[in-house]
Amino acid sequence: MIDETGSINLRYSPGRPRTARTKDAINKVKKKLQENKVSSRKLALELGISRTSARRILQDDLGCRPYKYLVEPALIQEHKEKRKTFANWIRTNFRKQETVKILFSGEKMFDIDGVYNTQNYRIWAVMVWLGVCSKCVFPLVIFDEGTVDHARYIEEVLPVALKYGNHVFGNDWAFQHDGAKPHIHQLTQQWCHDNFPGFIDKDHWLPNSPDLNALDYCI
Repeated sequence: MIDETGSINLRYSPGRPRTARTKDAINKVKKKLQENKVSSRKLALELGISRTSARRILQDDLGCRPYKYLVEPALIQEHKEKRKTFANWIRTNFRKQETVKILFSGEKMFDIDGVYNTQNYRIWAVMVWLGVCSKCVFPLVIFDEGTVDHARYIEEVLPVALKYGNHVFGNDWAFQHDGAKPHIHQLTQQWCHDNFPGFIDKDHWLPNSPDLNALDYCI
């Protein structure tokens, strides 16, 4: 091989050639996702490949992950009382001009067009983090692989929020995130208290109130 090409690189990939995860199959799966939300089982049946190959195309080749669409319960009286308490806390601790210096943040699932199949609530999507404030939208943080735990959240997300928050507002602003498990972890809360100029911690942000965060309500 060295005599022929002058390189130790293989002229072709070792092992058996792909028979299922071909470019044609990948393009067909991508087109199916654009047309409708389907399960990996249905994709496998329609394309004549194994379910394992279908899942590998979705995960490894297209970078998608399966998520389950959940319907949250309506607000109860207890939630409404907590909203009043939160509103009074905001009025006491934030002046009017300071409320426009809150960085709202959250993770969202993005699929092709956001239309869910009511017969199959599991969707294939990519998880991203986004921050938004009164002046701008912050750069996306895309989670290519795996789940987001507190360690990954601290390492990949919070430094981005701190960097751009300081760039936009200087040292006079507050960071907000909801009650997701990576957010309320003790180490996450401590990092936020130690680094952000202001922080709405887990003891003050309301549960079951996605409409209070612009990113949870609508993008």
